Amino acid sequence: MSKQIKVLGPGCPKCKTTFHNVEEAVKQLGIEAEIIKIEDIEEMMRYNVLTTPVLMIDGVVKVKGRIAQIDEIKEFLKQ
Repeated sequence: MSKQIKVLGPGCPKCKTTFHNVEEAVKQLGIEAEIIKIEDIEEMMRYNVLTTPVLMIDGVVKVKGRIAQIDEIKEFLKQ
């Protein structure tokens, strides 16, 4: 079963690092996942996001306002 992962953020260094960490976590686990980067402010507003970066997995916000670490992301993906 494939996971859907979204990283919301305007493209700042924290957002880019979070996106990279998501890619690395998925690679390390060897799972299938759709990774989506959302940088459009209007689209982010639809998610009622005020602080970035935001990590969403299968529609659930897991981390917001800080960089999600690789090991932390892997734990979320195992759930």
